[in-house]
Amino acid sequence: MTSHAASSKGKPGAGARLASALRRTLAPARAFQTARTPLLQVLKTAAAAVLAWIVCSFVAPGQVPVFGAIAAIIVVQPSVNQSLSRGIERSIGVIVGVVVAYLSALVLGSAGWVILVAIAVSLLVGWALRFPQSSTVQIPISAMLVLALGAQTPDYAIARIIETVLGALIGIFINWLIVPPIALQPAHEAIAALGREVAATMDGLAAVLSGPTDEAYRSGLLVEARLLRPMQAKADAAITAAVESLRFNPRRSNHREQIDSDRELLAMLVIVVTRVLGMARALNDRFDDTLHREPTARAIGEELRRAAHDLRLVMQHSNLPVDEEESLGEDELTLTAPLQTIAPDPTHWILIGSLLEDLRRVREEIVGASSDLR
Repeated sequence: MTSHAASSKGKPGAGARLASALRRTLAPARAFQTARTPLLQVLKTAAAAVLAWIVCSFVAPGQVPVFGAIAAIIVVQPSVNQSLSRGIERSIGVIVGVVVAYLSALVLGSAGWVILVAIAVSLLVGWALRFPQSSTVQIPISAMLVLALGAQTPDYAIARIIETVLGALIGIFINWLIVPPIALQPAHEAIAALGREVAATMDGLAAVLSGPTDEAYRSGLLVEARLLRPMQAKADAAITAAVESLRFNPRRSNHREQIDSDRELLAMLVIVVTRVLGMARALNDRFDDTLHREPTARAIGEELRRAAHDLRLVMQHSNLPVDEEESLGEDELTLTAPLQTIAPDPTHWILIGSLLEDLRRVREEIVGASSDLR
């Protein structure tokens, strides 16, 4: 098998997968996102802003309830937990900003340059109190709005604080009430993508152990194996976001079992990624052109193909997205018996031993994950 014929089934070889991964990794920043914010999220934000405007207009009749509407817009976040956190940060920032504005006007008067002083003081206060970035930015914005509107009386300051808290509460309530978002799909897709790449890398390693390959193929395979780490980090971040989206979510009980299953699957994949990456490094460091003639090396290659098959089967049984060409139907596990080996050539025994240990752990994890799903 050569680097130009990585698979007899027409699947892309290591070079094609590497190029695709690099394009995703090195893609330039875009001015616009490729995917829109869900329309429901936009409508919820609009509803929260309108409701906050109406409710807050009764707090200080005759004053435009800008603070309440802004708070409601900012607080409607992708998860209820984020909404709660942002509501607290927004309220703290506004309270401190209003106090800074009131004190600045009280001490320095109402000249235009007082706004600049209040902005500088607000940023320093946020830094001194170690506020998070969102609250630190909110302080000068609130101070600037209060001073620019030209109403620096104690009643006005108190009304703006009450208005902000009401707007934040309304935003949290709307986000909790109307189909609170659950970020499970991105986690499913990230784990499925990681599983597919791990299986493809194991197929590539099997090709190196089973037949002649050129240096370009082996180098590309090593780079591809190293790219599993960023994919693992992406999947871990997606799982974290999914768990966060369930916190304080009234629909969490319906999805808790699925997210627990995804976390267990990712934990298994993390171990397999470590072992597969170790195998790729060992092959790169200790490869020679006679390796594929070693009976045990060819046997390890066959076991890696079986492991790739069984990993795809585990992913399929976990109800994760699977490409049509990778669908295995009702197939059974092929890692059914321990590998029988013979003493390798003295020039290969260190590499063979390392590969056998990594393969043992890969087999252990995949078979264990399959047993848990049955």
